[in-house]
Amino acid sequence: MTDRKKIARIIDANLNRAREGARVLEEIARFISDDKEIAGRIKDIRHAIVETTLEFGLSRDELLDARDSDTDVGRKISGELENKRSEIQDIIAANFSRIEEALRAIEEFGKLINPDVAAKIKDIRYDVYSLEKAFRK
Repeated sequence: MTDRKKIARIIDANLNRAREGARVLEEIARFISDDKEIAGRIKDIRHAIVETTLEFGLSRDELLDARDSDTDVGRKISGELENKRSEIQDIIAANFSRIEEALRAIEEFGKLINPDVAAKIKDIRYDVYSLEKAFRK
């Protein structure tokens, strides 16, 4: 596997993680909190994550080709808290962390491809930090 394909695999996994986390939060804002503004902000961030990640020049096909879910050594690794949720606030906290960590990984490995695009990912990550604070109010 080439270095580009390995980086694409990392970016693909973290892009999926970030999008999934954002989708969960968007559903909470939309269906539980009935907060149109926050739901819209999360949706905008979700779309920005995808669009900006594609600016690295990795096509959707290249990302999909790099994916290897069947043999991923991390597939069956789970933390103690991963399956424990007592309330909606636990889901919110877990998914904001999921997005923030995924964006950090995309940012770091993206620097190997295009530091300018990686800087845009960093900006999105800081937008997510701000959104988390607004969402929890």
